[in-house]
Amino acid sequence: MPSAKYTRKWLWRWRSNPLRRHDDIVESWIVLAVWAVFAVGGVVAGLVTAHAADEVFAQQRAERQPVRAVLLDNVPRAGPAIGTTTDRRATAVRWTTSDGSTRTGRTLVDAGLKAGSKVTVWQDGHGRLTSAPPDPTEAAIESGFLGATAAAALGGLVFAGGAIARHLLDRRRIDEWGREWALVGPRWGHKTS
Repeated sequence: MPSAKYTRKWLWRWRSNPLRRHDDIVESWIVLAVWAVFAVGGVVAGLVTAHAADEVFAQQRAERQPVRAVLLDNVPRAGPAIGTTTDRRATAVRWTTSDGSTRTGRTLVDAGLKAGSKVTVWQDGHGRLTSAPPDPTEAAIESGFLGATAAAALGGLVFAGGAIARHLLDRRRIDEWGREWALVGPRWGHKTS
């Protein structure tokens, strides 16, 4: 039964043993705490981050509104730039806000359009140009990614803290071993012949 043997080996720090040191008990509690914080804290951090991001995206969808705007300049079609995936250019547009005032600003539009063309732009609650809010699918994917990143970051910090604590315990054990060897070692130094 290999699994029972592995379990006994894994739990050696918890068993009564005359060779067990106080540092071994401290290390076992550190390992247990690290795994508990990793499991529970990672899930909580991931869920809280994903929920917060989802709320931000929902708020953006609620307050950003599409508006029809008129291009003020021609948007030349240029050759594809290296590293770009879309052919969009920044240009000046004019639009009317919900309170009836006319505004101008710069935004990204598709290349190749002529001045006077009508395009759809997005404005925030204050009438300023902004980017389009993510749709629910994009928001869910990004929220999930942010939650997973938060959980991984917390896990990395927890494991790093546990590794530092275990390293300090190892140094302490080595120092204790050196002190004990300094007491016992000279007695072993005599020659037998």
